[in-house]
Formats: sequence, C-alpha cells, structure tokens
Amino acid sequence: MNTLSYYDQCLSFLNTQIKPAARKAAKTGTHYRSVTLSREAGSGGNSIAESLVAQLQRTNRKDARPWTMFDRNLVERVLEDHQLPARLAKFFPEDRLTELQDIMDEVFGLRPGSWKMVEQTSETILQLAALGSAVIVGRGANIVTRSLPDVLHVRLVGSLEVRARRLAETRGMTRKSALDYIHREDAGRRRYVKKYFSEDIENPLLYHVLLNTDLVSVEEATDTLVRVVQDGF
Repeated sequence: MNTLSYYDQCLSFLNTQIKPAARKAAKTGTHYRSVTLSREAGSGGNSIAESLVAQLQRTNRKDARPWTMFDRNLVERVLEDHQLPARLAKFFPEDRLTELQDIMDEVFGLRPGSWKMVEQTSETILQLAALGSAVIVGRGANIVTRSLPDVLHVRLVGSLEVRARRLAETRGMTRKSALDYIHREDAGRRRYVKKYFSEDIENPLLYHVLLNTDLVSVEEATDTLVRVVQDGF
C-alpha cells in the first residue's frame, strides 16, 4: 500500500468526521491544543506524559475538554472506533510482526493486515489531535498530525547508560536486560516509522522540541512543555 495514499485517506477521514466549526471550538486558549510525544526507550516518556497531562489539566478551564494521555489506551480507542474485536489488541504494538506472519494472517483472515491497522490507528490519532487536549505517545503521531495546526511535537532522548540505569531502577531490570530492552524497542520504533511513513524517527526536523532527559528531570521537562503549550515560543 502506498504511504502517501493512505495518509491522504486519513486526512479525508478527518475532514469528513470532524466539522470545521468543531475544530475551531477545540482551541481552548492555549497556543497548542494537542501534543505528540516521541521517545527513546527509557527516556522517561510515560512519566513526562502523565505529569504533563496532570499539570495542563490543573490549569484547564472547567468547561474545556479534559487533557488525556493516549499510550496503551490508544489501542482500546482504535478498536472501539473501528468496531474491532478486543483480541486484536495484541497485534497493535509497534513493529512486532514479521512480514511473513503479517501476510499469512491477512490471507487466512485472522486479522486485518498491518497497513490497515496502521491506517486505522492514524485515523484515530488524527481525530484525537484535532479534537484537542490530547497527549499522544508514539506510533508516528507527529508525522500523522503534521498537517494539523496547533499540535506540538516533542522528542525525548538520552544516553544509553542513563536510560538503562533508569529502567533498572524503575522496572527492576538487570543492566543487561535493560540494554536488550532498549535496543529492541528503539529498533522497532525506527522500523515502524520508516516502514509506514518513510521517515527517520531521529530526524530533529520532525519535532518542535527535543529534550535530553539526562539533563532535565521529569518536573523540569514538564514545566518547559507546559509553558510552550500555553504560551508558544
């Protein structure tokens, strides 16, 4: 399936499902109404995303759409949006299937092909970002939403040693298992973005903000991003 054509289909979905007036109303007075968060494994992505949502919500208007983080729960939203059975959730992690398994499962009707699932995921990401007050983690969300106004794109990075130490401390991993996990996750995310969007996940030009979490704490990263979301650059 051609990447450009499926991206165009996603934009078409957005235009038909979200009325222009609703998109204007979604802007709640902040400079950016949604955030995408790309992260290297072990860079503190989930902690920063959760902290960002909590702090933005504390300053949100009472009548505004509540800020929500979409990470693992994004899969549930995709399944609900597209009326897919819950058993398909295990097939949605980024870059987990071989090409052969993907083809065989699709041929025998065990599940939709990976391109179809990425298309459905992208449609949901576009809708959530356009509605506003969403912090969307991973899955090439910055690329999917790059044509939308007022979506802030953030990339979290860090040195291999610091990321491995963080995982060892927070998840009880050994140094070796943490390093193996990092290499596996980072490689999978690179392949996912390259395969489905023909982009390099590490390209700094895809992001508004890059944060080195070796040098900033969760609190410092959160404060920085809140200021940018609310006041712009």
